[in-house]
Amino acid sequence: MDSETAPSGDPGDGLGAGDGAEQEEPEEGGRRQRSFWKELPLLVIIALVLALLIKTFLVQAFSIPSDSMQNTLQRGDRVLVDKLTPWFGSEPERGEVVVFHDPNNWLEGEPTPDPNAVQKFLSFIGLMPSAEEKDLIKRVIAVGGDTVQCEKGGPVKVNGKALVEPYIYPGNTACDDKPFGPFKVPDGKIWVMGDHRQNSYDSRWHMDDATKGFVPVDKVVGRAVVVAWPVTRWATLPIPDTFDQPGINTTAAAALGAAPLGLGLAGALPLVLWRRRKLTADRG
Repeated sequence: MDSETAPSGDPGDGLGAGDGAEQEEPEEGGRRQRSFWKELPLLVIIALVLALLIKTFLVQAFSIPSDSMQNTLQRGDRVLVDKLTPWFGSEPERGEVVVFHDPNNWLEGEPTPDPNAVQKFLSFIGLMPSAEEKDLIKRVIAVGGDTVQCEKGGPVKVNGKALVEPYIYPGNTACDDKPFGPFKVPDGKIWVMGDHRQNSYDSRWHMDDATKGFVPVDKVVGRAVVVAWPVTRWATLPIPDTFDQPGINTTAAAALGAAPLGLGLAGALPLVLWRRRKLTADRG
């Protein structure tokens, strides 16, 4: 898997009948209705709090930094990542595109951008990915308990079933540059590969380090469910049909397709309107 100022004063405050400004209509009983502009700061605060909670527990935006997932994802794409399902004990499924924390210096030597204050704030509320975290995005090929392998000139096989992989970058082979297996994926681990196979330092290239190429499930941030930006590339990221064949069963995780701030606003507006009605009723 980036605010608009509003008038701070009440239009009717401090103006008499001879000031040439339109006065607010009195409510029943002679009391004036509170101005919407006085409620706006509360709306913004609630929206930001909800956006932060959504980013922490539900959805977060991430930017694609490389070409390793072409053509499914392009460099610069923004994806929304579902962070909710792992909280309910759901583990990554075969075929999912997932974001995970660097398991063991897989990104060693990669530069870390130095974000400015605005970028840090937008990252804090979930509108931009964090530039300070080193995360990767790959496709889950096998999960704990699976046997996975790929011989030169052949397809990737999971539990003896050959995968038909239409998502692989045109002109690439399944694994000719780095054959592997067969071996069994340990419980609590996943085997990941990029869609641009000849341009992806994925599990295959880390078989000799401490991780043995496997990514611990507890390192997974969540599943990328939709390409949200640019709008011309908007698309969902479903599990390919090849993982549905007998012997390779999957259960698709729930997809959340809305940005944190949008959900925050949607949740904040009803609360503010309810509060206004309650204040009006109390004054009446």
